[in-house]
Amino acid sequence: METYGCTYNHADSQRLAAILEGLGCTMTERPEEADAVIVNTCTVIGATERKMLRRLALFADRDLYVTGCMPLVQMERIRSVCTPHVIHPDEIHERAGSVGTRGPGATGVVQVASGCVGRCSYCITRLARGRLISAPREAIVDAVRALVASGAYEIQLTGQDVAAWGLDRGESLPGLLQEIAKIPGRFAVRPGMMHPATVLGILEPLVEAYKSEKIFRFLHLPVQSGSDTVLERMQRDYTAADVVRIVDTFRERYPDMMISSDFITGFPGETDEEFSQTLALLRRAAFVKVNITRYSRRPGTPAAALKDLPERIRKDRSRALLAEANRIYDAYNERWVGRETPVVATEKNAPGSTVCRNPCYLNVVVEGDLPFGFAGRAVITGNHRHYVAAELIPPGDEKV
Repeated sequence: METYGCTYNHADSQRLAAILEGLGCTMTERPEEADAVIVNTCTVIGATERKMLRRLALFADRDLYVTGCMPLVQMERIRSVCTPHVIHPDEIHERAGSVGTRGPGATGVVQVASGCVGRCSYCITRLARGRLISAPREAIVDAVRALVASGAYEIQLTGQDVAAWGLDRGESLPGLLQEIAKIPGRFAVRPGMMHPATVLGILEPLVEAYKSEKIFRFLHLPVQSGSDTVLERMQRDYTAADVVRIVDTFRERYPDMMISSDFITGFPGETDEEFSQTLALLRRAAFVKVNITRYSRRPGTPAAALKDLPERIRKDRSRALLAEANRIYDAYNERWVGRETPVVATEKNAPGSTVCRNPCYLNVVVEGDLPFGFAGRAVITGNHRHYVAAELIPPGDEKV
């Protein structure tokens, strides 16, 4: 099985693998050893779509199955390179039972909702996943409880817009977070991507819900542009001032909070002045992790009818935004150097070291082969932009 795209897609693959293993199938990492190949697809931008078609063409002569977003909106494109079987994501959800899956290391993933309540003019995922369908509160709480019992420490809540959870059920995310925080055990929740327009409707109770030590002080707030006119063309339903209000409200309560974002450069019609407003918002909000995407026309979306800007402009603006983002990463990390912080071991990326997280979800790398779930304290010793280095403090030597 090959999986592409977001955390939600990866969770679908984990659920599908559990179903297949329950039916007696054996998973293999080598496609040439497999009797069947599954590709869980993503088509969020044009470059990803082209990669999907290359992978599908490679397996065209195999017993091939496709799932994910692409077959929901681009089946004709798929059939241009292969004739696979289709596994609808809804079939996976109907057969899987629990909405929770165990990820790598000390991570568990819970799919809290599919679809969204947005109307973004450029988004093909909205066409693929449809309107919001929230998982029942009881199913989510049970999944978190089971993952914690299995040894997971980091619980990732995932969906196309996690902030929208419950809007179709007369409930809201802050109440869900507060209930999850009551679950016994040692764990912390990392809420997934939240649309700013949805956050605005629950801002004060959401900030209050984050006071629990079982919620990482981390917010993924994809703003896409800092220009109100571009945001209007994107049909995002908020302004740059709204974004600043969200950021300031969280940081007034939690000064070290890590807030990340997504930006699209070169949206149709974007002027130099509009792009300068995006740079200004990035600086003002000081987003600590930024996913930057050059605008890519997606079929079937309202924005597909608009005239594209030259690729050169999209690329230049992407580079300018990345340079500013890197400066912000460094400034945020430098604030931590010399400070002592609690850490928990969650991943392993390289031999001889362990990736830990602190309460603000800072990526802390320490030397040594620590077991997943190890908890201790460390002093931050160096900034490496996308992570910080740290030294563990021997028990008993911590500052009071």
